[in-house]
Amino acid sequence: MTEHPPSHEGRQPLVARPQERTRPRTEAAASAPPQPAAPQPAVPGPATDLAGLARREGDRLRFVGAATRRIARGIDLDEIVLGLCRATVPTFSDAILVYLRDPLPVGDERPVLPFVLRLRRTDRLRLTDEDLENGPPGATIPPQTVDTLRLPILDPQSDVIPAPELCEVHSGGALSEVLRGVRPVFGDSAAARAALPELLGADRAVPSGHRAILAPLRGRRRVIGAAVFLRRPDRAAFEPNDLLVAAQLATHTALGIDKAVLYGREAYIADELQRTMLPENLPQPTGVRLASRYLPAAETARVGGDWYDAIPLPGSRVALVVGDVMGHSMTSAAIMGQLRTTAQTLAGLDLPPQEVLHHLDEQAQRLGTDRMATCLYAVYDPVSHRITIANAGHPPPILLHLGGRAEVLRVPPGAPIGVGGVDFEAVELDAPSGATLLLYTDGLVESRLRDVWTGIEQLRERLAATAQLTGPDHAPPLEALCDDVLDVLGPGDRDDDIALLAARFDGIAPSDVAYWFLDPEDAAPGRARRLARRALDRWGLEDLSDAVELLISEVVTNAVRYAERPVTLRLLRTDVLRCEVGDDSPQLPRQRRARDTDEGGRGLFLVNRLARRWGATRLSTGKVVWFELPTRA
Repeated sequence: MTEHPPSHEGRQPLVARPQERTRPRTEAAASAPPQPAAPQPAVPGPATDLAGLARREGDRLRFVGAATRRIARGIDLDEIVLGLCRATVPTFSDAILVYLRDPLPVGDERPVLPFVLRLRRTDRLRLTDEDLENGPPGATIPPQTVDTLRLPILDPQSDVIPAPELCEVHSGGALSEVLRGVRPVFGDSAAARAALPELLGADRAVPSGHRAILAPLRGRRRVIGAAVFLRRPDRAAFEPNDLLVAAQLATHTALGIDKAVLYGREAYIADELQRTMLPENLPQPTGVRLASRYLPAAETARVGGDWYDAIPLPGSRVALVVGDVMGHSMTSAAIMGQLRTTAQTLAGLDLPPQEVLHHLDEQAQRLGTDRMATCLYAVYDPVSHRITIANAGHPPPILLHLGGRAEVLRVPPGAPIGVGGVDFEAVELDAPSGATLLLYTDGLVESRLRDVWTGIEQLRERLAATAQLTGPDHAPPLEALCDDVLDVLGPGDRDDDIALLAARFDGIAPSDVAYWFLDPEDAAPGRARRLARRALDRWGLEDLSDAVELLISEVVTNAVRYAERPVTLRLLRTDVLRCEVGDDSPQLPRQRRARDTDEGGRGLFLVNRLARRWGATRLSTGKVVWFELPTRA
């Protein structure tokens, strides 16, 4: 509800009353017979004065309507303050100073003490002498006349008043009393004369001859600032009705600022939520390079249900995931976060892709009957150069070959997650070195202007054209490829969020892999040491032999103790040397501090001290214990 200031002495109404407009009719006075002298009712003056008054009041009403609409168009804080300045200078005032509370309270937050105002913006109008001579006189320049001025230059952050940037409002002071009163006051009033020096500085005041209005800015719950409107001495002074104009401007501005602060907080929460839900940094698994992009549907809807992920798996494999929850809201983002967390947990169990989708479908049903999503889950093995893919109603991936050929992979579509009672099917495909797999959500290929399959075909053609530009023997740079893919969207051709994950398959050469089976017997650790030494000699890594033999001996000894089937030993040479020991026991080893009297329990302690990284992963058939050593000093 808008608060209006009390009536000012001598204030004229915004619009003349009908009886006052029709009373002074000169034609009727001329034809009427002479009347004896008698007391006449008070009238505003001649007809011309009344017409001018009505015109000025009409201009005020039109100005207030246009100004409030301009202020209301602003979304963020700067736009609203700028809208106030642009609406009032030069139409209502020649200069304006806008102060806002620092920091601005949000919603029901308790304001921070002390009460400090910060000068947010100052604007003034610079006019040449010719403009001052030809400019329209009067208290208010009509809005239609402003555009005809030849040099109305708004000078932001001007020095019309050298006001300080910060002002502390003391409790019980003159400025505090004016702000508490909420209603605008003239600059020559007793309250303003005491308050303005406190706002502008003790040694500063309104320039001589200038007229001023001090208007508090009150939001929905509290005063959040103040505005000072100034007029030059060569312009008509503010009239009492201008206090109503200032009150309207201040009220709409304060309410808009409240709205902008709340919107800014919501946008901040949305950004933080989305940033938390999506991976901050992609991993760097062996044998594959990754790049990603995420674009919200619009700045006003920054959160949605699209997500992507890359999860390292045992054996140098990596799981590639992309999904899309229905809707664009906080709820969709929250469901997406739960499904993403579930997928990460299931990936840690090393379940097959179709099993992961099955458990995601069950999780979506537990979240609600209308919680539906599409998802594509793929596992890439850089040693075998194969990829296993399962799909749950998601657009199919596109594989860009090294020679420039782009193909849409034939993957069983499946039903969306959350339908329930659906079996998912996985397919295993070749993943040649140098190829690029592109996973995406439907926002990239579907819009109001095209269906999803038309968009997929356009995306395939775009990838092929981009690859041909780099030549048949070179793959396009991964980051540049992602940017080029997003350019397939035309202006205004984006209706949905976009999640994009690109994987460049480098693989691991067979010559960099050594693999053995060891029987679970006492001689297994010694045989493992000999096999590892031969592989290191073949790779030119003899300086790692002592450390590798010691660590392999400890890990294999622990595996043989609990295994019933042959133990696997695999060495991978990339930028690091990775050793993996697998057995059929699901129990994961745990590092502990052995006592002085213990005969064992120090193996993992040595692994932790000598290896750069190590870990243990439970598999469906047992577990894998691995460690890594740098190949270069």
